[in-house]
Parts: sequence; structure tokens; C-alpha cells
Amino acid sequence: ELFTIFGKGGIVLWCFQEGAQFFTEGINNLIKDVVLQGRGDVTQFKHDDMTIKFKLDNEFDLVFIVVYQSIIQLSYADKLVSDVGLRFRDLYKNVLENKNLVYQQGSKCFKTFGAEFEKIMESNMRSALSANQTTRVPKTFQESAKSQKTVESMIISRPGGKDDGKKKKEKEAEMKKKKIAPTESPAESNGSEVPSIPGSPKSDDDEIMAARAALMKKMKKGGAASKGAGDKKSPLMEEPKKKGKEARVWGLNGKKADMGSLDYSSPATKEGGDGGEENTFVIEQRVFVGKSAALEDLRHESESEEEEEEVIEAKAQSSGGWFSAFKGLVGNKKLNADDIAPLLEKMKENLILKNVAAEPADKICQSVAKKLDGKVISTFSRVNSEVKEAVRESLTQLLTPRRRVDILRDVAHAKGEDRPYVIVFCGVNGVGKSTNLAKITFWLNENGHKVLIAAGDTFRAGAVEQLRTHTKHLNALHPNSVQLFEQGYGKDAAELAKAAISIAHERKIDVVLVDTAGRMQDNEPLMRALSKLIRMNKPDLTLFVGEALVGNEAVDQLVKFNQALADHTSPGETPLLIDGMVLTKFDTIDDKVGAAISMTYITGQPIVFVGCGQTYKDLRNLNVSAVVNAILK
Repeated sequence: ELFTIFGKGGIVLWCFQEGAQFFTEGINNLIKDVVLQGRGDVTQFKHDDMTIKFKLDNEFDLVFIVVYQSIIQLSYADKLVSDVGLRFRDLYKNVLENKNLVYQQGSKCFKTFGAEFEKIMESNMRSALSANQTTRVPKTFQESAKSQKTVESMIISRPGGKDDGKKKKEKEAEMKKKKIAPTESPAESNGSEVPSIPGSPKSDDDEIMAARAALMKKMKKGGAASKGAGDKKSPLMEEPKKKGKEARVWGLNGKKADMGSLDYSSPATKEGGDGGEENTFVIEQRVFVGKSAALEDLRHESESEEEEEEVIEAKAQSSGGWFSAFKGLVGNKKLNADDIAPLLEKMKENLILKNVAAEPADKICQSVAKKLDGKVISTFSRVNSEVKEAVRESLTQLLTPRRRVDILRDVAHAKGEDRPYVIVFCGVNGVGKSTNLAKITFWLNENGHKVLIAAGDTFRAGAVEQLRTHTKHLNALHPNSVQLFEQGYGKDAAELAKAAISIAHERKIDVVLVDTAGRMQDNEPLMRALSKLIRMNKPDLTLFVGEALVGNEAVDQLVKFNQALADHTSPGETPLLIDGMVLTKFDTIDDKVGAAISMTYITGQPIVFVGCGQTYKDLRNLNVSAVVNAILK
């Protein structure tokens, strides 16, 4: 339906079209969702009932696209795109190297490519047709099984005839030969060799019999010689003697103790000889070791794990960090997937060392491979800059949210509608939900908004008292800016949040922050209760609070929290999922900032706040460039 070639800058260089206006939306979606996102693992894109196959040329920053109906099995589409790409590069290499000329002239430079395209397409269609229309050629008579039959094999002899009798005799002779046991012949028993008729050819049976007779003769001579030597058995023929039970060794020095030393009833032993003290000490030592063995094993196991981690980090640092592995790519040849594959494995290991989960690490490596494929790099400095730029682009795309969350703007909008703005905090146990809720409260107070805190954690002992303390300190900083709504412990959190929102509406409070109990992602009853709270109160923003210390665990937590919220949504309703993240304990991880990438990759939602200290002021927005620089160290 359509074949087009355009640059990554957006200029169409050449186009073979039969109604290109019908495919504009599909190609725009391809550019937005695949090309700009740097998705290296995708070569095919489907839109409505159309299939779009494409190929990227990183050397000249070109995109080759073919569009056809999905119902048609176009077997040569990939080969067509590849052949057209190679031919286009070969014909217009000099023009493509002059970027200014391409931008000024555009498609005028490539008008003559239409004829070449027709030839390539016709060639691909013919090869595809010839492959599909393979005719079956019948065999010749010489190749058939019938030609192998002879006239003799086709003659049927009469039963009872001469030939039949001969065959029966031959069969009987063969059966007799098989039944004869390999016993000694009379000649062999006398010790003489089997006589042979001179001049007559020896058969195989005669040779076997002669060899057997010679072997038997040698064995008889050997037996007679051994009898004459006194019937002594050779050392090789002697059977090994069975070992008896050895006496127990009682002494510490490995010597057998005499019975006298074991008699503790004698006065010499009672007076405190050396042996008694030594044995007592050993017994006490064994008992002590037996009690502490488990602790010793655990301690050594943890030490070995720490040593392994230190060795991995030392190897990464001693090897020159990220980019020393790419020194081998320097040369005047084009890079391909085989050149890049082993180096991407090392890059993936470095990403995982930075706490990036396995799935987003694979995604980054695929994106970098796509950007480097087909490039010619002559110097190591250029390798370094090219790889850094490719990784930087991939990380920035992952960390850039699909939508922007502006809480202050949304609070003002809700205030104009005469209703409070509601935020629900959720997450696993011990990540700092209540502490960071207090920090966000302080930030809202600093921006002139009144806040009502709903003590929705009615399960953990001390949760309500913790929020009381925060409310007291926050009101000391901003008088009458914070109120606490509580109903004690053991209450329904969903009903409590609903009552808090109603009171905030009556009191003209700007923002309601709902604290919830920590829960593990595998706890189905608690996840159902959280889904009920969100479904009943329909908050404006649902924030997942997670630690910056985790790697793959962050992926599991987010996936299961989102899945639980989706599963417990009533039929016909739009599921209310996680809208953003709060990343806590960010000041404890040094450059291991991979959790930010993992969490953003899974949900596609932004990290709204980053907690990085112990005071109310220690709340920041995520600095994307700082995270990228930490990964690239």
C-alpha cells in the first residue's frame, strides 16, 4: 500500500504511494510509540487492519517503512525493506553525507529512485512466487523401486521341485552349523594341529578352528608349567584378604591406649594425670562448638556474600567503569548485533549493580543496541560519547513521565469546585508512609493550604499516636494549618476516609491526606480492603510509597498493587490505579538509584516526591539528570 523513506529529522526523502493520506495516523503512532521511544526490540507495528514494517539506519539516520494490509501474508516484506535500504544507501551515499543538501533539497535529490524501487519489488515478488509454486516432478523408471527387481527374483518355482529341494538342504546345513557347539575336536584334544590339504584354499571356518587349536595348546603348556613349580598361585591370581575390624583408638595422639590407662578407678588416675585433664578439655570443647555451629555458619555465609558483592564492585571499578568494554568496537567497519551483544551483557550487569531491575535493564540494553547498530566508529573517544549518549537518551525516556502531576495546580482547581483535594498513600510495611505524609503536609502548608490528615492506619500499634505527634509539631510551625481525623484502632479504613472527606468539605479544608496501613503485595484480604477504600472515595491522586533501597522487589510490589486495584474494580467501572510514586530513603543509596528507573518503567507514572532526610524540609522533586549521571558513573 505504501513505501516511504524519511529521515529522523522528519523530512520525507522518497515515497511510493497509492493513497498515503489513509496511513498518516498509523505512521505518526509508529514514530511516537516506537521510533521516539527507542524500542530496539520492535520491527513491526500494527495499526487498525494495517501492518507496518520498518528498518532504522543509524549511520545516516534514516527510516524505511512498508505498509500493507494485515490480512495479506506478505512473506517478502522484510527482505524488501532490507534490499531497498541497501540500494538507497549505495546510490545516494554522497548525497546523504551532505546533511545541509538533504535538508535544503529534500525529496528532489532522490527523484530517480522510483525505477530502482520497481526493479527491487519485482525481483522480490518473483522470488516469493517461485518459492511458493514448487511443482512436484515424477520419478523416472531408473529411480523407481520396480527397476531394481530382476527377472530371477520374479520367477516362482513349483513346490516340491528341484530348486525347492536344494533350498531346503541349504537351510538344513546352515541350521546344523549354528547348532554345533564350539567344542574341542579330536585333533585338538591330542595336542596336534588340524591338518590342512596343501594347495587347497582355506575357508574362514578352517582358519578359526586352527587358531582355536593353537590357543588351547598354549593354555595346556602354561598349566603344566605352573603345576611343576609347586602349584604356587601367582600374585595376580591371589584373592585379597578381607580386613578385620580394627581396634578402637582412644588416645588423642593416634596411638592405641592400653587397658590400664582406661581404668579410672585406680588412684593414679584419680590424682589428676595428664590424660584425664586432656580428655575433659576435649569434651567441653566439643559441646561448645556444637551449640554455636549454626551461628558460625550464618556469620560465615553473610561474610561470603558481602565479599562477593565487594569483588563484583571492585571488578566493575577496576575495569574502567561502564565504557572500557566498548574499546573493542573501535574500527572502520559497521557495528552489528554480534559485535555489540557481549558488551551489552556487561552493561546489563552494571545496571543491575545500580539496583535497576532485570526487565528495565534489558529494555535499556535493547535500546542502546538499536541506536548503535550500523554505526561506524573510528576512535575510542567517539565510542565513549556515542554509547553515553545512547544510554542517556534511553534513561531519560524511561524517567520522563507520560503525564505531568502538578499538585498545586490541581488543588487550586478542586478549590474552585468547592471540594477538598484527596490524596491516598499506600505501600508495604516500613517504607515511611506516615513520615513522608507529614513532609508533604509541611510542603502544602508552606504553599498556603490547610490540610486534614485521616488516620486510616487502624491496624499498627502507635500509628495514630505518631500522626498526633506530627500534627502537634506541624501546627507549631504553621498554626492552625493541620487537623487530624481519627477514630482509634480496629475501624474500617474506607468508612473513616469517607467521613474525613465529608468533614473537610464542611470545614472548607483544601487537602485531605489519607494514611493507610502497610501491607504486603501478596496479602489478598488487605489488598481487597485497600481497593475498597480507593473505589469508595475516588481520590484525586493515589501515591505508592516505596523505598529507594529495593531493586527487583519494587517491580513485584508495583505490579501486584496495580493488579489488585484492577481485579477488585466493579464491572463497567474504570479501575483507579496508582497515579504516582513517592521514593523514600533516597539519601541512603549513594549512586544505586536504579529503583527510580524500575518503578517508572513498570507503571509509566511519575515519581512525584523524593524523601531524602529526617526533617520536614527534606522533600525534593526527582532530578532526572542527576539520576542519569549516577547511573553513568
